[in-house]
Amino acid sequence: MGKLREPLNLLYGDNCALPLALEAMGERWSFMILRAAFNGVHHFEEFQQELSIARNILSNRLSKLVDHGIMAREVMAEDRRKVRYELTEKGLELLPAMIALRQWGEKWGAGVPSTPVLVDVRDEQPIGPVTITAHDGRPIGYKELVWKHRAELQPLGQARLRADERMAPVAAE
Repeated sequence: MGKLREPLNLLYGDNCALPLALEAMGERWSFMILRAAFNGVHHFEEFQQELSIARNILSNRLSKLVDHGIMAREVMAEDRRKVRYELTEKGLELLPAMIALRQWGEKWGAGVPSTPVLVDVRDEQPIGPVTITAHDGRPIGYKELVWKHRAELQPLGQARLRADERMAPVAAE
């Protein structure tokens, strides 16, 4: 992927988003709680029953998800002892990552598609694979990626001209 690489030894700070994401989500129970929330689970007792998770672990993980802004915690007005957990916009934006992990697990772990199947509401057909796309929506693969420093980015037209110049055959003298 070229000469420029991510600084791989930086585990904290704002130079790399992956360690920050893993700090918020980087262990199994957080993902299982998130999966349950995407499936309509909202209350502590429901999470515990559905996941068969120890109360102390569930409490810790829910607190962490709330602290990171992935879930919101709301005490119910009709019963102050009952709390509702809801995915925030930040939490909802984890859906593509969750789907990508599920699809990867279907392909390389289980080896078979899971059931139930996630379908789109309009056509009731299975969703497609999560892919990496270019700025214009083209699916691209690993070999079509290169790291660039943000300061080196060029407007689209200029970047294409430079790419065309690199690809042009050299005239024989």
